[in-house]
Amino acid sequence: MLYNYQYRLRPTTEQKLVLNDWLRICRYWYNRQLGERFNWWEYNRSYIDRCPLVCHLPELKDKPDYYNQKKQLPVIKKELVEVAWSGESLDFASVPSQTLQEVCQRVELAFKRYIAGDTKGKRSGKPRFKNEARFRSMVFEGAKLHSCSVGGKWLYLALPKMGIIKIRHHRSLPSGAILKSVQIIKKADGWYINLRLFDDSVPDFKADIIPTWENSLGMDAVLHEDDYLAISEGFKLQALKSFRKSQNKLAKVARRKANKNKGSKARRLLAKREAKIHQKIARSRKDHAYNTAQKLLDTGKKAFFHEKLNLKGLSRKNQPKTDEQGNYLPNGQSARSGLNKSWADAGFGQFFEILKYKAEKAGAVVIPVNPQYTSQLLPYKDELVFTDVSIRSYWDQELKLLIDRDISSSVNIKRVGLDLFPTIKRRKGRIVITRSCTNLTSKEVLSTLQGVGKPALYA
Repeated sequence: MLYNYQYRLRPTTEQKLVLNDWLRICRYWYNRQLGERFNWWEYNRSYIDRCPLVCHLPELKDKPDYYNQKKQLPVIKKELVEVAWSGESLDFASVPSQTLQEVCQRVELAFKRYIAGDTKGKRSGKPRFKNEARFRSMVFEGAKLHSCSVGGKWLYLALPKMGIIKIRHHRSLPSGAILKSVQIIKKADGWYINLRLFDDSVPDFKADIIPTWENSLGMDAVLHEDDYLAISEGFKLQALKSFRKSQNKLAKVARRKANKNKGSKARRLLAKREAKIHQKIARSRKDHAYNTAQKLLDTGKKAFFHEKLNLKGLSRKNQPKTDEQGNYLPNGQSARSGLNKSWADAGFGQFFEILKYKAEKAGAVVIPVNPQYTSQLLPYKDELVFTDVSIRSYWDQELKLLIDRDISSSVNIKRVGLDLFPTIKRRKGRIVITRSCTNLTSKEVLSTLQGVGKPALYA
């Protein structure tokens, strides 16, 4: 099994200068290849909706691809490359060859996703030229673990064309793991290294688990007050809201930075401070996702069902509204902007990916399901109660039971995953239940909901 371990890198001052030079050369090489591909497309473009006065076909040039661009490297390495706009002289021979070849692969992958799409046919946007803030990593082949200090505080790694570099050894490497490659990343607070390891003792995960009511768990994504996730076992997990807690500090630094002259030292210092705040927010969100995933795995369940969220659609802006004179009317975007910020701050997409990764290592599966009507229907009888988002709870007078909307939705998501949810269709604007399996699980659902408890008002 392949996996990554990330450590803090502690290079010397001379090594930092070398790494910065290599990063600059890789960034220039990336942008140069991208420019060659854009120029080829522009030169060989033929519009189908217009015709020039003198019709002729241009002489076709060789189309840039991974192989013919990689063949340029031996020629480029023979002498220094002069950067026209800055006057820099870049020495390509100083960078390990496999690192430069990996940059060629990066360009090829970016263009392939732009032209043809990925394996699912989803196309990415047009590749952009990278500046210093967008190009921050390099991949090295042939690195070797050299030794470990007494006490295990430091790890030493031999990098090609650099020698021994020191790594903060905060956790031990798994025994028997083989180092395949390393990736060095420059972040706002320093240098980091990813060790890509291959371990035969960890088998690749095969999903052969059959979900049942006892070994499965349903989860509902909640964006209400301080709640993060509602669990079908009858409890909720708290949200972190890392961006909400830091947005005032971030806005203050951003305003100060905007008032400084571009290129000034003061602006660079404020930009670095702003980047560290963003880094703290991202790390807090990621740590919260790992801790939440571990809490779910500690329940001992083997199948986890969650909503298949269309996060792009949920955070889309509202369409503008105009009157007969063309004046813009209120469209609710002000309230929607706050909701979009909450969706981004929750980071459900990242959380579900982390949960899937940790579940596979623990021998469990994570399955997304269609959440349609799961938040409206009572899980123990075919009755649509939560028809409006403002209805957060329902008191069942017959059973003397208070039903929480989010817990009810998580139970329904579990029923969808187990194929025990009723078939619901719309006919002439009305919601009609055409097939019901509610009686099969009503006993288990009621035992879960009764364990949640009821408020003092109904006691």
